[in-house]
Amino acid sequence: MTARTIPVVLVGAGPTGLTAATLLAQYGIESLILERWEGVYPQPRGVHLDGEIRRIVGRLGVGEEFDAISRPALGLRLLDPDRRVLAQFDRDPAGGRNGHPEANLFDQPELEAILRANLRRYPEATLRSNAEVAAVTEESGGVRVDFTDRATGRTESVRAGYLLGCDGANSLVRGAIGARMRDLRFAQRWLVVDIATTADLGHWEGVHQVCDPTRAATYMRIGKTRYRWEFRLRPGETAADFRDLSPLRPLIAPWVDTAAFERLELVRVAEYTFRAQLADHWRAGRVFLLGDAAHLTPPFIGQGMGAGLRDAANLTWKLAGVLRGELPEGVLDTYETERKPHARAMIRLAQLTGMAMTAGGELGNRLRGLIAPRLPRVPGLARTVTSGESPPLRRSDLVVAPLLRRGLAGRLPPNDRLPDGRRVDDLIAGRFAILTTADLPQADKNRIERRGGVVLRAVPGTALHRWLRHRRLRHGRASAALVRPDGAVQSWGANASALCAAAPRFAPDDRA
Repeated sequence: MTARTIPVVLVGAGPTGLTAATLLAQYGIESLILERWEGVYPQPRGVHLDGEIRRIVGRLGVGEEFDAISRPALGLRLLDPDRRVLAQFDRDPAGGRNGHPEANLFDQPELEAILRANLRRYPEATLRSNAEVAAVTEESGGVRVDFTDRATGRTESVRAGYLLGCDGANSLVRGAIGARMRDLRFAQRWLVVDIATTADLGHWEGVHQVCDPTRAATYMRIGKTRYRWEFRLRPGETAADFRDLSPLRPLIAPWVDTAAFERLELVRVAEYTFRAQLADHWRAGRVFLLGDAAHLTPPFIGQGMGAGLRDAANLTWKLAGVLRGELPEGVLDTYETERKPHARAMIRLAQLTGMAMTAGGELGNRLRGLIAPRLPRVPGLARTVTSGESPPLRRSDLVVAPLLRRGLAGRLPPNDRLPDGRRVDDLIAGRFAILTTADLPQADKNRIERRGGVVLRAVPGTALHRWLRHRRLRHGRASAALVRPDGAVQSWGANASALCAAAPRFAPDDRA
């Protein structure tokens, strides 16, 4: 007797896997997550999500819970080796174009606990812990996954329609599809120190980056009583040299006075090699790679975890559409086409930031002292650093853009507040949407609604209206955009009726 095929099996229940399973469940797609460990990994790792990723968190239905455990950062300071401010880029903690703070600091175990609790709301998703995957084999019309129950030692198999490898940097799934990590020529050894204390250390509530080729460092407050430092290790140093607060004292003393030092509790000290790597391919047949299985980003711009959530948001609606028969199977090819260049761009930016902090020796320090204070005054640079807008997606079958005039395609619209108090994302809620500056004929409204979509008119004077009208066409300005379920613009122009006709039939999430 042939075993029943589960539509989607996911390997790994970190933030990427939990996000993907939740989004699939919202579209009614059954999934099984196989996770090696019993529960949430207790140690803090990722600590930052930007405003675009906060929009994905809201899409999962846990925005308020996340806000309760996160702390908006006020921006970024670049410091010299003596901790004097070279440059400061301020962010509004109330948020900007994304409708949320553009830098959100938190404790990863708390986030994962929220995501797991939320996943239990959906009967379509099953999380199986203590399940260690041993092999992945593609078969005709599916994928066989062999795993061991670590509690009983029993070997089991499950058949998947599609398999998502969300199993981290040492991904077994990546090896199973013959993908290799390509080194982008960046590797630095750093010490990560997490501290808990009820003492107020009294520093500016943003991220501090010490630019120093001898001992580059990062400091941030990530919670009411939680702080993190990161220090670049020198040759010969290891985490074992800093196993308790006594040897750490010279490193953190510039940030903590003597009285406060006695109230510090060491939560964790660990050594990491910050790497820049990208898998050479992210798909083989019915198997896909997401998150750290597909890319590794140095943490200098806080995009590592967020990249995995971007992967999940990009792929899941396409996969749901294919499984429900609404979209052709070929749309799955757009996942790597769109996400890989975006991930590469963010990795390159992180590399550049890391090198700016650490390169050049004493000459580099002198140059930073001359150049950095002028950076906030460079036209457009401060906005680029603080705007919360990442690069647009690459052209694909689902990002329709001319070669030389990308315009709105592949970008996220501003998450404006609507007259009824909701935001743009609340209205779109995982479906296709037409954003327009003018009223549509009733026939067009009926057409888009019959196909599961929604129409939103941008009111003059709003950020959304300005965003649409800002883009020039050969003859006039844009007046409408077709937005995909993941929030990215598929196409745009002056002919809203044509955009309505291009929207496919795609059922919305009826539980958003």
